[in-house]
Amino acid sequence: MTLSLAKFNLLTTAEEYLEYFQIDYDPNFVNINRLHILKKFSELIEQINLVFPELTEVEKLDKYGEALLQAYQVFLTNSPLKTKLFKVFQQKPNNVVMLGDIQT
Repeated sequence: MTLSLAKFNLLTTAEEYLEYFQIDYDPNFVNINRLHILKKFSELIEQINLVFPELTEVEKLDKYGEALLQAYQVFLTNSPLKTKLFKVFQQKPNNVVMLGDIQT
């Protein structure tokens, strides 16, 4: 299969991205972690585009494939709560005192 940005831009699901880049994956794992994988992948793509603006289409797609594999592998060893990708995991509730905040 020939990779192209036009084809890449038509993809929408985690499974489509993984299949496009021919990455072996566990469907059950992706089903549970899909939003986190896609969020991490999106962040990595932004970094690639920022750091490497002069890449050719082929080079860019190679880096995107590496980024997707990295995003997938992050959640094999880390929990979504630990990675804190989404804003909800980063917010500290205003009406809660954490035990670590209490000094003896």
